[in-house]
Amino acid sequence: MSNYKTYTNLNLSQTAKDVQKTWDENKTFEKSITSREGKAPFVFYEGPPSANGLPGIHHVMARSIKDIFCRYKTQKGFQVKRKAGWDTHGLPVELGVEKALGITKEDIGTKITVEQYNLECRKDVMKYTDVWEDVTRKMGYWVDMKNPYITYDNKYIESVWWLLNNLYDKGMLYKGFTIQPYSPAAGTGLSSHELNQPGCYRDVKDRTAVAQFKVVQSSKLES
Repeated sequence: MSNYKTYTNLNLSQTAKDVQKTWDENKTFEKSITSREGKAPFVFYEGPPSANGLPGIHHVMARSIKDIFCRYKTQKGFQVKRKAGWDTHGLPVELGVEKALGITKEDIGTKITVEQYNLECRKDVMKYTDVWEDVTRKMGYWVDMKNPYITYDNKYIESVWWLLNNLYDKGMLYKGFTIQPYSPAAGTGLSSHELNQPGCYRDVKDRTAVAQFKVVQSSKLES
């Protein structure tokens, strides 16, 4: 007799719940790591989502692909410690906090201290972690969310500076020039992601006149 449950009706929702229950009871994810102690490691740090926004179907699709690679490497005998992370990017969070508090950049240091402002931003950037954790579990994505790396942690920031210092010592950093979108209101450059935020960019009418002229060679001018 087979040990596997036979399903007579296609109920994908219930099937997912049954599988999740089995994984929880048997601690399947945890055992996929502990049972391979001492084996060759396959290092996986998730490209972190931002917890100040709600998860969407594109996150589910991307995480499904990540999960396939990790499960494949686990089945090949590697010890795959899957570390979750949180991207605490700045400007969208700052603008949201400033709107909620009714302040602008100029008010920081007068109406609100820098410390208070930073604290409000840290609270706001993690406001949807419970929703993310729920989606992560429901989609069957295996990742360690109990010990995530967070990009605003000093340890993470110091590690980035350490890497940059190593690149500098190896002569791998160079000075270049590029066109950078800039926000006068925010007082900072903008990334392509920030330019795509709702309301950040719009077409406007401008009264500037553009005229074209032929270039006259200097020899003709002298004659």
